[in-house]
Amino acid sequence: MSPPNPRIRTSFPYETTHEDLRIPLPDGTRLYARVWRPLTSEPVPALLEYLPYRLTDWTAPRDHQRHPWYAGHGYASVRVDVRGHGNSEGIPTDPYSAVYPADGAEVVNWLAAQPWCDGKVGVFGISWGGFDSLHIAALAPEPLKAVVTVCSTDDHYDNDVHYRGGSVLAVDMHAWAATMLAFVARPPDPQYVGEAWRDMWLGRLEEVQPFIHTWLAHRTRDDYWRQRSVCEDYGAIGAAVLAVGGWHDPYRDTVLRLVEHLPADRVRGLIGPWSHQYPDRGLPPGPAIGFLQETLRWWDHWLKGRETGALDVPLLRAYVSDSHPPATAYETLPGRWVGEPAWPSPYVTTVTYQLGGAPVLVRSPMHTGVDAGRFLPFGDDADLPPDQREEDGRSVCFEFAVAEETWVLGRPRVRLRLTSDAPRGQVIARVCDVAPDGSSTLVTRGVLNLSARLGRDRSVPWSPGAAEDVTFELTGIGHAFPPGHRIRLAVSSAYWPWIWPEPGSAAGLTLDPAGSVLELPVRTRQSADISFEEPEQADPLGVNFPATLEEPRPARLAVRDVAKGEWRLEVDPRYGGTRVYPDGLEFTEEALETYTIQERDPLSARTRSDWFIRLHRPDLAWDTTVRTRSEIGCEAADFVTTDEVICTEGGEVVFHRTWEKRIPRNP
Repeated sequence: MSPPNPRIRTSFPYETTHEDLRIPLPDGTRLYARVWRPLTSEPVPALLEYLPYRLTDWTAPRDHQRHPWYAGHGYASVRVDVRGHGNSEGIPTDPYSAVYPADGAEVVNWLAAQPWCDGKVGVFGISWGGFDSLHIAALAPEPLKAVVTVCSTDDHYDNDVHYRGGSVLAVDMHAWAATMLAFVARPPDPQYVGEAWRDMWLGRLEEVQPFIHTWLAHRTRDDYWRQRSVCEDYGAIGAAVLAVGGWHDPYRDTVLRLVEHLPADRVRGLIGPWSHQYPDRGLPPGPAIGFLQETLRWWDHWLKGRETGALDVPLLRAYVSDSHPPATAYETLPGRWVGEPAWPSPYVTTVTYQLGGAPVLVRSPMHTGVDAGRFLPFGDDADLPPDQREEDGRSVCFEFAVAEETWVLGRPRVRLRLTSDAPRGQVIARVCDVAPDGSSTLVTRGVLNLSARLGRDRSVPWSPGAAEDVTFELTGIGHAFPPGHRIRLAVSSAYWPWIWPEPGSAAGLTLDPAGSVLELPVRTRQSADISFEEPEQADPLGVNFPATLEEPRPARLAVRDVAKGEWRLEVDPRYGGTRVYPDGLEFTEEALETYTIQERDPLSARTRSDWFIRLHRPDLAWDTTVRTRSEIGCEAADFVTTDEVICTEGGEVVFHRTWEKRIPRNP
């Protein structure tokens, strides 16, 4: 059974039109834009979605679900590719360059000056589009009045795809760097830019540098990360912010921080059970909500001055899921909505669980974490963590009986008394819901690189043999533990491929329960009268997916070589396969990520990502391909990276480059 589809709306208050245009920047660069507008003689507010993911192909189906919908409700809804991407001019640069938000602020000012705009602008987006919305808001262009940021981050060091708890995120530091290399290498489309496409493409390719070089070089929270994270100065954000996240999205803590630090009269937070998706799309886990209608109330309040009740809802609306058996996908998670008048909430109390027993050695095999699930779940059938019993068996566990239903809302915390014989290592804590049948459902988790225990801005080796207390938070969650279940705290010294193991970490740690506790944010068991409309969208774009006789690869395949003690995890991110667009574009996209490690050797960790993209227009005799290969290995002192890009036009190679770089592991 598939999740319910959103209702398709075909009748709106306004008839609409759309056009493609180019927005000039002060340096002469022109950004490619698609504008949907209501047919009216009156100027209207503008809404901007601004990101690199190619509006004429990659995000076109998603864009068509929402931009025409907003236009039909009286907004000029605008989708823009950032410089150097898609059909926009210019050269791509570091994703966290100040250039992108500065360009975005210029786009806001340009939109406000158009005769069809009344001078008021809102910015929205998910993931990159969501954090760029916050970055633009931090520059405070005068026309920008409101923001909707979805599944985005305010902290690019410790709440993005690069580091967690001071540890390298092998799974997405690698995967996203490889993905972006494959993205920046794609050509502009001659259907939209004409004969200039080839010169634009070759000019970009000559300037391409793998982003992994920069990200691995900045191992601590230095100026590179601070200058790119809005959490460094929430006061710079002048626009009203609706912050939205999902408990199965790794960025959900951003919502909690924004509602805590922004003024209550211009911020609202919303966290559902969702993955890394817009909440109206009907992708698991649900329930989906009428998200477009929810945002329309936000826009109407801030951009049209209407009384819509946008601020009459609680500061934070959050979903507390019922206990559920472990599974890699859920159509819908049962639960209830709660409303918090402030954050931290007056309804949440910290309850401390003292760990018990004698000191114990935590020495996890290096493949602990193979059942962690996908770092960025998109609603696929193998995204979420399966039963955690095997992972729990590779960890040291402590359990606490649940006498009465216990609602947890917020970020749990652990304080652990540890002794390590190695100067570097990690500790990972997972909270699981253990049912009477023994099944173990992952609730939340956190990690600390021991060298970051005194702060993410420094690297301090552990004194071998010394005992210290370390404290760290786990990611936020809303979950109800029922009576008769057990709360399990599982502690491990490895978590591959999420966390890149430190040299010497195979020795493990000694944990002293007498000085260790788990702290849970326990909420009063009282739900709120919170409801949402059913999800609806505009007419779909009408993309065709040609039938194929090939069996699809498994989304996640774990392979164990028993004799070698080696584990290999193969991940197909399933970004789309082959599809045909209404404008005639034939688009093929394939990717495979591979993560390999030996059970007792942290220096055996290896990652690899392979991409193939074909963009083909038979009517224009245009046929291009992009192949990329990205690999990361390690030695005790260095990471070793290899990246390769091969591009063809009409079957002939027009660009081929390989980068090999050694990057010191410790600052």
